[in-house]
Amino acid sequence: MQQLERLVAEARDLAAGAIPLTDKEVEVGRIMKICNACRYCEGFCAVFPAMTRRLEFDKADVHYLANLCHNCGACLHACQYAPPHEFAVNVPQAMARVRGETYSSYAWPAALGSLYKRNGLTVALALAGALALFLMLAMMAAGGLLHRPLAGNFYAVFPHNTLVLMFGTVFGFAVLALGLGVRRFWRDVAPGALGSGAAAEAAGHVLALKYLDGGHGEGCNNEDDTFSLQRRRFHHFTFYGFMLCFAATAVATLYHYLFGWHAPYALNSVPVLLGVAGGIGLLIGPAGLLWLNLRRHPLHGDAAQKPMDIGFIVLLLLTSSTGLLLLGLRDTAAMGLLLALHLGVVMALFLTLPYGKFAHGVFRSAALLKWSIEKRLPNRLQLASD
Repeated sequence: MQQLERLVAEARDLAAGAIPLTDKEVEVGRIMKICNACRYCEGFCAVFPAMTRRLEFDKADVHYLANLCHNCGACLHACQYAPPHEFAVNVPQAMARVRGETYSSYAWPAALGSLYKRNGLTVALALAGALALFLMLAMMAAGGLLHRPLAGNFYAVFPHNTLVLMFGTVFGFAVLALGLGVRRFWRDVAPGALGSGAAAEAAGHVLALKYLDGGHGEGCNNEDDTFSLQRRRFHHFTFYGFMLCFAATAVATLYHYLFGWHAPYALNSVPVLLGVAGGIGLLIGPAGLLWLNLRRHPLHGDAAQKPMDIGFIVLLLLTSSTGLLLLGLRDTAAMGLLLALHLGVVMALFLTLPYGKFAHGVFRSAALLKWSIEKRLPNRLQLASD
């Protein structure tokens, strides 16, 4: 069995070596060889100890390391070979450029990934506007945008089965596209056998955003060499805000189908409380991330990805703001209009999830899991030197 696994690994290495690297991937390989000789940043994050297990960097290795990088910026400010040095070592920027390629190269369908990568903000806003307009036109055809107060009964505007069909289709597409993309990534990076210890460790690193602490607990660098935990905290607000909103939908689904308790729910009910908490998190987190993104040091990331990044952040902000506004005005004549606007934004968010920063979170989680598996295996380079 061990011989078979070795032959499979060798075949993968040969196949990966036969695939030409892009210029951005070649740059990551060049930088990693310099870093491998220096190793000053070895304790900063998982990228550098993972790097030391390799002498050459094929396409799969570069994709793995690029998605393992959290773009905290600490290594750039600590590096003696960073620009303007002639070696021009810039790990965060090189990794960010390759990550952008992985979003589109692993995307399904690939054409949608390329479109969103080039025009993220435009696509996000246009899709949200188009879907909201479609729902508003459907309301007008059924009677008008304004109506008598309906005590928050959304299903009087759009029937329950219609909403389930629309959002079930959109959610299913997002899960399918993300699943196919990360499956291809996982297969390419050849993670090895999964154990419970590795899975638990990786889950802890994902939930705590461990590597956004700069490797020393003081946080990331953003616009200069000052350390700050702001980026980590805003990511936490965003992630857990999103999860609370998802939990609110899940609880409401159980209420409806398991207990026969139909919406609208009281303001002190579990679905509403979860939704409000999640909505507030999705206001604070994305607003903070947008502020940091606009102020970020130009050497930290890939400027070409800013429209994609900002597009995702704006959709999150629109989702939370329209949702909270809808809750606050659900017993007014404007409820139907706000509902159409909110539903259009939410559908646009889920349709674009597989092609932008949300996909980056899924791929990064997969890379962290591979690292937790890999670190438990013997280091072939160290065994060879012994």
